[in-house]
Amino acid sequence: MSTETAAAVAQVAAPQPAAWEEARSRVYAVGLAAALPAVDRPLADADGHTLAEPLATRTHLPAFPTSSVDGWAVRGDGPWQVVGRVLAGQTPPPLSTDGTTVEIATGAMVPEGTAAILRIEESTRTADGRVDGTPRPSLEWREPGEEASAGEELLPAGTPVDPALIGLAASCGHDTLRVRRQPRAAVLVFGDELLTSGPPGAGRVRDALGPAVPAWLRRYGCQVRPGDVIGPVADTLPAHVAALRGALATADLVCTTGGTMHGPVDHLHPTLEALGADYVVNTVAVRPGFPMLLARLVDDEGRVRFVAGLPGNPQSAVVALVSLVAPLLAGLQGRPMPVLPQVTLAESIPGRGDYTHLALVRWDRVAGTAHPLRHVGSAMLRGLAGADGFAVIRPGASGEVGDQVSVVPLPLLPGERAW
Repeated sequence: MSTETAAAVAQVAAPQPAAWEEARSRVYAVGLAAALPAVDRPLADADGHTLAEPLATRTHLPAFPTSSVDGWAVRGDGPWQVVGRVLAGQTPPPLSTDGTTVEIATGAMVPEGTAAILRIEESTRTADGRVDGTPRPSLEWREPGEEASAGEELLPAGTPVDPALIGLAASCGHDTLRVRRQPRAAVLVFGDELLTSGPPGAGRVRDALGPAVPAWLRRYGCQVRPGDVIGPVADTLPAHVAALRGALATADLVCTTGGTMHGPVDHLHPTLEALGADYVVNTVAVRPGFPMLLARLVDDEGRVRFVAGLPGNPQSAVVALVSLVAPLLAGLQGRPMPVLPQVTLAESIPGRGDYTHLALVRWDRVAGTAHPLRHVGSAMLRGLAGADGFAVIRPGASGEVGDQVSVVPLPLLPGERAW
């Protein structure tokens, strides 16, 4: 083997890992450049999507003067003669004569000519049936445009759609929302040693990622259907190529589990080469999980798809999800780059030399403190099951009690704003 060939092999086998923060920025940028197309969705079907254009109101909010209380809309001085009643949903005639009033319900349109609204509980009736009392000096109705003016931008593009936003959009007069199409993801499970049911034993381990990764992906806004989880895929190069090619036919993102190194049955890298993929990130200087990767493929029609190579150890795979997949999906959905919150360490956390250390923690949001957990080996899931996220310990440092550090939160519910 020539010196040049040996050097090339060594470079393939041991790529220079990207710094963790640089890797996050890089995958977000390529995701944003490939942001998914905008589609119109009815309000009832928009939850969990992302606004593709700003949300603006079609009218003033409120659109007309609206009573804040049940009472009497009065004109002139009292006692007032009752000339009618106005309920929510009605358009009342003007109050044109001093000394008159109409009964008014909360949410009803205030008649033109109204000087004040007298609360029902603060009113009395005279012997001849007139209404008497002293209105409060402050207005008891909402003026048009008090909440927003017609055409005003209320929320920017890139805002995740949740029930509160849906309600706001309805109040603004919208029937549909212009949103980004949700990414569709697939999961390929690699490893002949994996069991898909029953307890582990006799040299074989239970697959923990096949059931778990789709649930994480859904929490980051992906669609993952039952048929999109494939495996275990046989430990041969042809089987890997066929499985990945098939998954990429319909998925925007394919997550693979295991096979990210260069062992005798690690076929992911040759598979990516066979399919013409380009690496966005090939290993990251982070512990656990450094052999993670993200690759990009562009077909003849210009359609961009991504492959996220997750390490086979379960906690390492989740580190890859929060490090590479979450920012990629934020970009694909047109959301802003996730900003990591800051916490105070309640206990010390060791560093990992030149690598960023993502340490599992329980996050006390009231106190703003993070507490490291036990059972945090890369192959363990016990600590992860009780964690709220990962504390970020920078390269060349350790986390001391009282230090302010970033934390990568884990999403807890489908559609929750995790970052």
